[in-house]
Amino acid sequence: MSTSPIRVVLLGYAGVQTLDLAGPLDAFASANSVRPAAYLTLTANVVTTAIQEAGLRAEIAATERVVALEREALSVLRRELELGAIAEGDVFAQEAVLAQLEATLPPLHRQLESSRDLLAVLTGHLPADFKAVRFELDQLSLPADLPLGVPSQLVERRPDVRAAEAQLHAATAQVGVAIASLLPQVTITGNIGSSATAMAGLFKPGTGFWSLGASLSQTLFEGGTLIHRKRAADAALDQAGALYRSAVLTAFQNVADALHALDTDADALGAAARAESAAQKSLDVVRRQLELGSVSYLALINAEQTYQQASISLTQARAGRYSDTAALFQALGGTITPMSAAPAATRR
Repeated sequence: MSTSPIRVVLLGYAGVQTLDLAGPLDAFASANSVRPAAYLTLTANVVTTAIQEAGLRAEIAATERVVALEREALSVLRRELELGAIAEGDVFAQEAVLAQLEATLPPLHRQLESSRDLLAVLTGHLPADFKAVRFELDQLSLPADLPLGVPSQLVERRPDVRAAEAQLHAATAQVGVAIASLLPQVTITGNIGSSATAMAGLFKPGTGFWSLGASLSQTLFEGGTLIHRKRAADAALDQAGALYRSAVLTAFQNVADALHALDTDADALGAAARAESAAQKSLDVVRRQLELGSVSYLALINAEQTYQQASISLTQARAGRYSDTAALFQALGGTITPMSAAPAATRR
């Protein structure tokens, strides 16, 4: 059984690091025990966890920058308090803001460590033995085009739909077997004989004859059992049909949810990018004003805090869109490549 590692491509990430999935894949990729649904779920979970780790790492870095700015602002306020330029309550208010922001860091670090442990388990390693791969949000990229709509044939690639379809075919075959069992079993036999009365004429021409006969066999006492087997096969077919319908409806629901999420993610990402750009421009203006002496240093710190908060929101929006893109891949059975050559509507 092969244990070669596979390269997990994170939505276009072309890095040189790989995640060794040899452990869990041995259970799923055997020629005699292929489990496409389990493999797809495993792959999607690995990708989603890696995206979550990258997003948390970026959010922690941005939050730490904001904390540093808040501490610097507190130092400025304390100096102004010593000079009698501000009231003591202003310092207390800034201390409260700093403490609240610092309190957000431990949960983020805990989530990051949990994501790394989960990634170790998903790739078949103990957390203590796992060689952590450092994922950065800036190293990830979305496909060039994401679909606004997809052909319904893509849903047929989902392992759960194909498994439900196979069960439906098997149940249909069992109904045919049960119907055949109800029919009488007819056996036709042919016996060769001779009309010769003496051994010497046994093989003379004109003395041979054939005897054709038919025997009809059917166990009378199994009649009730066979009809109940037929009814059970019909019930199993109805159940398989219902399960297939449910699998198809669930598949379309998953795809629709993922497409709706991507559509709203695009709007959220655009708004977060505009907010971050505006905050950056505001920060540049305040810096120029500080050089001219028209604003205080505290105004610069406030502008930097606004920019960093906008940066955190943009980071969260980017991570959310990466995760929802991975969800779309999973909903479509691991691909968004159309079956036909006709291009689908896309959104950048």
